[in-house]
Amino acid sequence: MQLNVTNSPFNEEQSQQLNQLLPTLNSHQRIWLTGYLSAQGSVVAEGAAPASPQAVNVQAGTVPSTPAAPKEVTILFGSQTGNGTHLAKKLSKRLEEQQVKTEMLSMADFKPANLKKLSHLLIIVSTHGEGDPPDNALAFHEFLYSKRAPKLENLSFSVLALGDTSYEFFCQTGKDFDTRLAELGASRLAERVDCDVDFDESAGEWMQSVTQALSAAPAADSATTNAASPVSTDSESEYSRSNPFAAEVLENLNLNGRGSVRETRHLELSLEGSGLTYEPGDSLGVYPENHPRLVDEIIEAMEWNAEEVVNTGKNGTASLREALHRYYEITILTKPLVEQIAKLTGNEALATLTAPESADALRAYIHEHDLLDLIVDYQLKGVSAAEFTSVLRKIPARLYSIASSSKATPDEVHLTVRTVRYACGGRDRYGVCSVQMAERLEPGDTLPVFIQHNPNFKLPENPDTPIIMIGPGTGVAPFRSFLAEREESGAEGKTWMFYGDQHFATDFLYQTEWQRWIKDGVLTKMDVAFSRDTEEKVYVQHRMLEKSQELYEWINNGAAIYVCGDEKHMAHDVHTTLETIIAQGGGLSPEQASEYLLQLQQEKRYQRDVY
Repeated sequence: MQLNVTNSPFNEEQSQQLNQLLPTLNSHQRIWLTGYLSAQGSVVAEGAAPASPQAVNVQAGTVPSTPAAPKEVTILFGSQTGNGTHLAKKLSKRLEEQQVKTEMLSMADFKPANLKKLSHLLIIVSTHGEGDPPDNALAFHEFLYSKRAPKLENLSFSVLALGDTSYEFFCQTGKDFDTRLAELGASRLAERVDCDVDFDESAGEWMQSVTQALSAAPAADSATTNAASPVSTDSESEYSRSNPFAAEVLENLNLNGRGSVRETRHLELSLEGSGLTYEPGDSLGVYPENHPRLVDEIIEAMEWNAEEVVNTGKNGTASLREALHRYYEITILTKPLVEQIAKLTGNEALATLTAPESADALRAYIHEHDLLDLIVDYQLKGVSAAEFTSVLRKIPARLYSIASSSKATPDEVHLTVRTVRYACGGRDRYGVCSVQMAERLEPGDTLPVFIQHNPNFKLPENPDTPIIMIGPGTGVAPFRSFLAEREESGAEGKTWMFYGDQHFATDFLYQTEWQRWIKDGVLTKMDVAFSRDTEEKVYVQHRMLEKSQELYEWINNGAAIYVCGDEKHMAHDVHTTLETIIAQGGGLSPEQASEYLLQLQQEKRYQRDVY
């Protein structure tokens, strides 16, 4: 149908322009434009000026009827730490408010056979480790890349990918899903958005775009809605990732004995008055401050004025020293950052390092150096502080497994943090948050914190279910929370813990507490491995193999398995050991044992909190 002056409210010139534009639009563009025009009509009806002088002014009563919202949208999330889960809940609530029916599921709970039945799919997924899917996304990811994956010509989808630019394979799992769904014939409802660790704003924008596209509802106006505002991940308190609570330090103790080469801090923080709540298995997010020595060294190397005022974004203006101390990441290099600095400075040597043919050299440099190294090695002084800080990313929160039970210690949260110090390139290096806690944090000081809920690492609903806990070093933190919670609730299920560290005499974290819980029956069994106390190094996986038959019996009788700690080495070795124990105990092939363990993950009887 052609528009003209007799069948529309437009003059001849407007009608010609619309007749030229409309036939070129695809279905998704038409849906978006309908919502946009509806929003402009709302603004005019309220007496406000249109958002843009070029916007089409649709008069009341002439707006075409908006297409019906889809009957149902499926939201699938894959999350290791809980961010994806909370964003999925936020999105589901927003769509329901737009009269869009939603079904929200973990990828582990979704039946892949139902994929062919879907018309609209929204995926929120993080990337774990070196480009791997999170545990609850493994099976779905494998299905999509298998020969069993169906053609999906009738599916519209969009992907929100969560990641960290300090990792080489940034947002790889989200990219995988986006690429594969398109290969199977599905069409993009909205373009994929890749989020760095500071994901609030970009996640909010993605939600706004898919909400508009799905519901064809009026576009959100910043004056009347929070659609593009930072996404809160804690609905029970005014405090969240984007609005952290200043928690007072109550205790700060070194858990290691005299003579240990390690320093592990036990922190007790007050949550009184915050309204923040947590469960065993959750994490505490902490916004750290950079080491003042490193800050001063950077300012000196760049020949900047430490008191110069710079813009820090949402935190307003601050002196350069304060901005580098509190707001910007300066200890970790990322590929995007190095590329931006190369472009900003015009440095030829840096341009060579960031060229495609130098990918291996750039990867090695990033792994071993920090911002001060980059400044000194490539002689970057001469760039203004305002320009340079504009390309730095915000300092990300550090997540620590909570080591306490709110039932046992109300209004408190406890952490177990290993201090990181090492020398490299003739300089001392520091773990940003851990050294702040060890050297610059006293009782009475405060830390900005928030609760990171983790539904993927939770005690069994049935308190009689036996649990097996495997956590060397600081990986033992959540199990202190588990046992304190079970003691308070009177749970009667059996408990078995495998713990390891370097030396029994100096590194047995919380030793007296474990002994008390064994005496009181809260902890049924405990096996320990101290790797430096014997000529041949012994780790937790060796203790597991020594007890393989009994372990298999526990697992076969319904026990839940929990693993916490280093992902690259310990968690991988423990996973392989579990497969061996299951294969031997059940008389299964390696492939069958692997499938058995995957099934335990899907049943939430094998959960991991690894980093």
